[in-house]
Amino acid sequence: MAKERRKAVLELLQRPGNARCADCGAPDPDWASYTLGVFICLSCSGIHRNIPHVSKVKSVRLDTWEDVQVEFMASRGNAIARATFESRVPPFYYRPSASDCQLLREQWIRAKYERQEFAHPERQEPYSAGYREGFLWKRGRDNGQFLSRKFVLTEREGALKYFNRSDAKEPKAVMKIEHLNATFQPAKIGHPHGLQVTYLKDNSTRNIFVYHEDGKEMVDWFNALRAARFHYLQVAFPGASDADLVPKLSRNYLQEGYMEKTGPKQTEGFRKRWFTMDDRRLMYFKDPLAGAAAPCSTPVPPRTPSPAGKSSSAAERAATRCWPGSRRPPRATTGHTGSPLSRQSAGFCWPARRSRSSGRGWRRSGRWWTGPCCPKSTQWKPTSSTSPSTRRSRRPEDSGLPRRGCRRPRLTGPELQP
Repeated sequence: MAKERRKAVLELLQRPGNARCADCGAPDPDWASYTLGVFICLSCSGIHRNIPHVSKVKSVRLDTWEDVQVEFMASRGNAIARATFESRVPPFYYRPSASDCQLLREQWIRAKYERQEFAHPERQEPYSAGYREGFLWKRGRDNGQFLSRKFVLTEREGALKYFNRSDAKEPKAVMKIEHLNATFQPAKIGHPHGLQVTYLKDNSTRNIFVYHEDGKEMVDWFNALRAARFHYLQVAFPGASDADLVPKLSRNYLQEGYMEKTGPKQTEGFRKRWFTMDDRRLMYFKDPLAGAAAPCSTPVPPRTPSPAGKSSSAAERAATRCWPGSRRPPRATTGHTGSPLSRQSAGFCWPARRSRSSGRGWRRSGRWWTGPCCPKSTQWKPTSSTSPSTRRSRRPEDSGLPRRGCRRPRLTGPELQP
């Protein structure tokens, strides 16, 4: 008889809707709640065991079944239970999958069967009212310690704010719902209720890491943020359906991990950085709990075509404003001689004074070049209408040139600075 009853329970798994877990959607469930009449996976069965006053579970293949239990399972099933316990789930409420963290799956199961929030809409007020205020533990940017901070979510203003003190009038930060994303990161934060909130500030990606000791409070905050995002998108895209807006409420990162990254200079070595693939953006941080993404290097400008009669390397040197070498700088692109006036008009460097040993020759020390990168007090200024190219005085005080130029810059140009 026991084998026949077990065989009858196994046949119930072939019915539509029973081939997947009733709570997380995992395939091939091997457990069942004989008080709720649903088939669930091994992971969700552990959560059901924590609410024995609501759900009692058995193994489909290993435990012994009674006739009354088999009849109840046959009269229910996942499809009927879903229509009963999930009849009024808000479209913005997050439905966890098998890959989500333990907290999301546990609160989803408790909300369905224990609190029955989706059968009584009045119990959804903590995350659907459009306004939420409370205290969360936030990780400090400098010391890394978690401190209690006051958070306020206002759907009318479309922002999430937090304050350093409970009596503070001005918020420490204002995060617009338009660019906000929230995702649970318990392993990264080091707390089972850890939540990472990402937002934009001055076109830069910022992160804050928060948690609450009560798991229900943390999940309510998460769904309140999704509800605010949902209402914002409904106004921004009035013709879109709920099925189109729900995937845009929050998103998990596609990939995260350490990689070795080189610096903006070719001479710098590789450094360990934390990379995050968020939608179609690849960002990197100094560490997993960094508050802001590392600043990107200035994009390398496209190479200009080489002037006639010059090689590409000569053209690149001619495009360099500051000449750091000890030899004579290249001629101006206008084709004039390397006089201070022509170089000043073309935006290149010139020597501050001539060498006494070589007469008209150029001093070979690169410390004495001056140009547009130098302070205005050291730049060359014409003292008369006489062309500087025709002035051959050896003394700097007679030629109108400064006695000393500025020291050479470390880089070859401001456009190559990070």
